[in-house]
Amino acid sequence: MADMDNKEQAEMDPADMEDVEEVEEEETGEDVNSKVSRLTVQMMQNPQILAALQERLDGLNGSPSGYIESLPKVVKRRINALKNLQVKCAHIEATFYEEVHELERKYAALYQPLFDKRSEIVKAAYEPTDEECEWKADDEEELTEEMKEKAKLEEEKKDEEKEDPKGIPEFWLTVFKNVDLLSDMLQEHDEPILKHLQDIKVKFSDPGQPMSFTLEFHFEPNDFFSNTVLTKTYKMRSEPDESDPFSFDGPEIMSCTGCTIEWTKGKNVTLKTIKKKQKHKGRGTVRTVTKTVPNDSFFNFFTPPEVPENGELDEDSEAILAADFEIGHFIRERIVPRAVLYFTGEAIEDDDDDYDEEGEEGDDEEGEEEADEENDPDYVPKKDAPPAECKQQ
Repeated sequence: MADMDNKEQAEMDPADMEDVEEVEEEETGEDVNSKVSRLTVQMMQNPQILAALQERLDGLNGSPSGYIESLPKVVKRRINALKNLQVKCAHIEATFYEEVHELERKYAALYQPLFDKRSEIVKAAYEPTDEECEWKADDEEELTEEMKEKAKLEEEKKDEEKEDPKGIPEFWLTVFKNVDLLSDMLQEHDEPILKHLQDIKVKFSDPGQPMSFTLEFHFEPNDFFSNTVLTKTYKMRSEPDESDPFSFDGPEIMSCTGCTIEWTKGKNVTLKTIKKKQKHKGRGTVRTVTKTVPNDSFFNFFTPPEVPENGELDEDSEAILAADFEIGHFIRERIVPRAVLYFTGEAIEDDDDDYDEEGEEGDDEEGEEEADEENDPDYVPKKDAPPAECKQQ
């Protein structure tokens, strides 16, 4: 019988033998993987092992290769000289940004007459001439004179049927609603107030004064507050930190100051009144208590957290200020200079197109890569790449 088995085994196709060996290896591999998985689970459930592993990983994270430490003392001295040169570069860079700020101030004065005229048109203080209103849109390029005249008559007929509005109604409110960064702050009860917003201006600090800029929100008289202008001032610094000069990366906002809003009685949208029922411990009687609590509103933008002298903030305040700085910078850099394009949505479409193109390219590449993986018998899956680090501006 044994001879029979040996004979049958000898007569087997070599390819069949290979298949048997492969199956056996796969089964052995599965056993090994199973053992490894069990050991991994046991390790992950042991807090002491986890802590030791984390400590080891922390020690490896960002650790130098050891090359610098191995250099002779005379070379290390020269490296120190390079570092001193780098510090001087940081101070020159700081001066560069100070001069950029001066240049911004100079050109702000040149822009301002145009922004003032924009404000006058929005609030109906100035009616632009036919020449100023003439604009050749892309879709009008191939229109004949007859078609243009017909379109003009139709528009005039529509205007006659409607009540003649003054200026550009809800200009800034529409800008706010079109921009995600601002619309996220906007509440329904804020909208009636922002309909009275007539202009947003940027004012830079005077020459020789510490670097700063102020956002001015100009309102027409309204029933909500007596202020005609609400302000938000951002103080900046453009100098390397003595304790860490290499971290300098241009001007940074250090703090911001809002203003006091003189609310009309009963119109303060940053507060809300709630009613709570309280039960007396002894008598068991129930009473209703009225309490005033903070309310979500865009107008909380004018009461940011105060930065203490030591500069230390709790996590919530730090997060609020980080978002606040981003909003203030965005209003100064994008909203005020290009308000009409955010009103029409053209600026937003441009931004979206940029992101969509990048995403589509990424999707196509990913699809091609997946297809290659499926068709490649020798493909070895890659390990998950770590997420990219985020850098706060």
